[in-house]
Amino acid sequence: MKKLLSAVFVTLALSACTTTENSTVISPGNAVDSNSFSSPKNIIMIVGDGMGPAYTTAYRYFNDNPETTIIEQTVFDRLLVGMASTYPAPVSGYVTDSAAAATALATGVKSYNGAIGLDVDKKPVETVLEWAKKQGKKTGVVVTSQVNHATPASYLAHNESRRNYNAIADSYIDEGIKADVILGGGWQYFIREDRNLVNEFKSAGFHYLDNAEALSELPQQKPILGLFADVGLPWALDDDNQLRLSAMTQAATKQLENDKGYFLLVEGSQIDWAGHSNDIASAMAEMTDLAKTVEYLEQYVVQNPDTLVVLTADHSTGGFTIAANGTYKWDPEVLRTMKRSPQNIAKHLAVTDITIKETSEQLNFAVTQEEVDLLQQAKEQTSEKLVDFYGLNEKAQQEQIKPTIETTIYIAIKKLIDKRTNSGWTSSGHTAIDVPVFAFGKSSEMFHGKIDNTDIAKRIFTLLGKE
Repeated sequence: MKKLLSAVFVTLALSACTTTENSTVISPGNAVDSNSFSSPKNIIMIVGDGMGPAYTTAYRYFNDNPETTIIEQTVFDRLLVGMASTYPAPVSGYVTDSAAAATALATGVKSYNGAIGLDVDKKPVETVLEWAKKQGKKTGVVVTSQVNHATPASYLAHNESRRNYNAIADSYIDEGIKADVILGGGWQYFIREDRNLVNEFKSAGFHYLDNAEALSELPQQKPILGLFADVGLPWALDDDNQLRLSAMTQAATKQLENDKGYFLLVEGSQIDWAGHSNDIASAMAEMTDLAKTVEYLEQYVVQNPDTLVVLTADHSTGGFTIAANGTYKWDPEVLRTMKRSPQNIAKHLAVTDITIKETSEQLNFAVTQEEVDLLQQAKEQTSEKLVDFYGLNEKAQQEQIKPTIETTIYIAIKKLIDKRTNSGWTSSGHTAIDVPVFAFGKSSEMFHGKIDNTDIAKRIFTLLGKE
């Protein structure tokens, strides 16, 4: 029997974008009267990097209980209030990168792709985090990427290129420390031969931790720097705590609480990375981590009603489609059983005999001989390509990407999973579609309806008292 969405979900979905007696829908062209809304004490901005509407929809079906006759509502269904456009400044066309999108979300100003906290003339633009700090609020950043990646950098720094990772990390000290809590990855940018930024943060009074388990024992009333990986954190599927974004967010909210309130940026960074890799298994695990983070914040707002939470995506990644190849089907069953990322499994199978038993154990679902044969063929073809590669002269090698068995098997595993689930992809990059907006808590009505990504920053500025 086909499942039907519950009447409750349909009603909520329709009412989320409708004006009621108790909510005000603001169109992008309308100025916001700061006297119409009371300013929240705490503001939590969440970015699901790369999380276009197909991802939140897929998460609903992935999260569904197949033993019931309804499709259960998710936290994203409950909190949907509108959509946002994501285009960058005209110089970069209609498709944004993460830097331009984050700059828009942080400053309310459109810029060129690659810009970190700068306008199109490469002049610094104040961010909502910087303004909140000036108002006496504490500030924080929690991400699953490196903490100097495009999104967190766009709230904390000003640089002409997102690729200037060392310079961006240096600016976290050199341009004045702007965050009281910084949690994520990034050892290689903070502990370098030419400079040890960790020691400089310690000298500035920060408590440093490099083990996420220590998040439960943070010293109170002290700024925190927590770096837990060389670059980005492991995939959620491979991490010791698969809900690591949730754990870091819980620690940050407790650490930041104070009489004047705080501004906190939270990013589910690796939804985007999974989209770029066309890796639906990793994407759903990252979505689960984000969903649990938002569920925690739902309860947090109940206990702390003077808090606003806004969640959106900077763009959508991968051109992900729920069903492919003309077949009216999407089956996430195998995704629910996986315990390791396809990338981690590929690394293992690259140095192990590929058998039905070994592959089934790694994927945690039964595979067929045909599927095993395809993986074995990928492995053998790479070995042949490596022989050809090493037969080239040095100059020719430099002009090519060295084939690796691990990468080839990773691609083959993803294709296997796509076929099992009937998932489709149109790109390894970003797309220009509008993205969902979710909001709850104090003055969340300001974010209802169809808006632009810059409107989010502008309305947060308004709530923070900036005219």
